[in-house]
Amino acid sequence: MGENKSVKEKAMDGLIWSGAAVSLLGLLGLVMSIIRVQRARKAGLSDDELRLAVQKVLPLNLGSLFLSVIGLMMVIVGIFLG
Repeated sequence: MGENKSVKEKAMDGLIWSGAAVSLLGLLGLVMSIIRVQRARKAGLSDDELRLAVQKVLPLNLGSLFLSVIGLMMVIVGIFLG
């Protein structure tokens, strides 16, 4: 027979799944930043140019890391409160 979930359980399930989605979005951003830095390294840039390329990727890297952490926090809160 079908499960009857309370409103609280449905809300916590939503929090868990949305947290997982936010974490995956952050992970995608981290992969993108890794790819950009690898391309810059393979391009044979000078030290200053490489440093500039890495500095351009840094906001994406930090933002992605922030999204991953927030998403994982959402998952943990959903599990604890669910």
